[in-house]
Amino acid sequence: MSRLSIASAITLLAALVSSAIHADETDTTAMTTSGAETAGTSVTEMLTAGPGHQSAVDKADTDALKTPAVISESQAFTADDNKAAITFADESEAVTDNGSAGITGDAADADTGAPLPAAGTMVPFSVSALVPVESGRNDSNPIWYKDGSKLSFERSEQGKKEILITTNAGVLLQKIYVAAAGNDELAFLLPGVTDSVSYNAGISWSPNGTQYVFMSNGGEGNYDLYLGNSQHQNADRLTDYEGKDGQAQWSPVEDKLVFVSGRSGSGDLFILDMQSRQTRQLTDATTPFLYPEWSPDGKRIAVISGKSENHDIFLLNDVNDGRASLLQLTRWQADDLRPKWSPDGQKVAFYTNYNASGETSVWSLAVVNTNRSESVSEEELAASIVAVDVIPDIERGAAWLPDSQRIAYVKNSKQDYNPVYIANINDGSSLKLLTETRMNHDVSCSSTGVIAFRAQVEQWDQIYLARLTPVITGELNE
Repeated sequence: MSRLSIASAITLLAALVSSAIHADETDTTAMTTSGAETAGTSVTEMLTAGPGHQSAVDKADTDALKTPAVISESQAFTADDNKAAITFADESEAVTDNGSAGITGDAADADTGAPLPAAGTMVPFSVSALVPVESGRNDSNPIWYKDGSKLSFERSEQGKKEILITTNAGVLLQKIYVAAAGNDELAFLLPGVTDSVSYNAGISWSPNGTQYVFMSNGGEGNYDLYLGNSQHQNADRLTDYEGKDGQAQWSPVEDKLVFVSGRSGSGDLFILDMQSRQTRQLTDATTPFLYPEWSPDGKRIAVISGKSENHDIFLLNDVNDGRASLLQLTRWQADDLRPKWSPDGQKVAFYTNYNASGETSVWSLAVVNTNRSESVSEEELAASIVAVDVIPDIERGAAWLPDSQRIAYVKNSKQDYNPVYIANINDGSSLKLLTETRMNHDVSCSSTGVIAFRAQVEQWDQIYLARLTPVITGELNE
């Protein structure tokens, strides 16, 4: 992905939350316009929160894209409600006959003579589509609930974007679509009930998983936060401001949200107490804050701030006093994007185009320790790179594995159709995950070590699951 497309994507997202910044940038009404998007910017589609189809980049070489042989397309349907489920691929397709899943090397199996995986690769325990593979719609941005029992993803179809929640076996639990219902009231509707074009995205779960928050324009054009409940088809509007609200993240331990809002005129972070419904401002931005992320203990927040082609990583080390506790973690002339906390809360991983050659179109994955009171030096950053030439999936960020020692990411390799890799942060090595899928993006890993990601089949995006071996995920007692 080009330097220009990343910069344009970030700028457009800043416009979502701040009407006072870069008035000459692309009009944010593009976020609610059905139809074509800017060519070559799949990240732009995600960042600008706009419905649409595949970008020119993702459509490249699609004539050669077929359903991967390792994927099982067998589909199970419950007889009573016709809800879709998916059968996992036969494990024999993903492991050798002696059960040596994930073994690397180029030798043959001693008993069967079957070839073992090539050196530098890893065979997943199984790979399958989450829901039945279909054309005519694009699925993206899988987000796991913390125990790995369910996940959500976003579906774009005919200019609309809805959120679907399924079990980890692909059984549909809920569809989320907020649209104007007349008389200035909002209804929580299934698709097709109304002709209003609505965009719904960015789900975040409550700690107990019974509620979730998401962003929607409600078919009205302005973006606000909504509260959904997994037990019924109702949604409460949490915010109602002319300044757009979005990117809400529920605290992993408390009943409160952090979100980005343009109500201050600059794109600041706010805290919303879910009991009192009171908000308080955390930051005083000179440039917009974007993509806030709670630490696992709920005490700190990682976020980016900046403009054009220079964003930095910041830490709010005390959410009760965001202004005083704000630490600028990175401060150099490079773009640092989308910090993600490790499960143990000790580190953050982020994308950076910092490199010794100064080639700003090359993106890397860096990991730094967060137990600090000063910024990261350039020398430390150079030593913190764990993977080079990666695709910066801005909407999801890097996907930590449960052991806090490995990260799943997408390699920028058009010849290999952007494969998924797993990096070891201790020695900087990476293994290619043999999913046999193509044009991969939006990687997310559950607490049980199942990787969800977006892949393209016949020009349309689908969600796939790759189950790793027990040794890799730490699931020794399954």
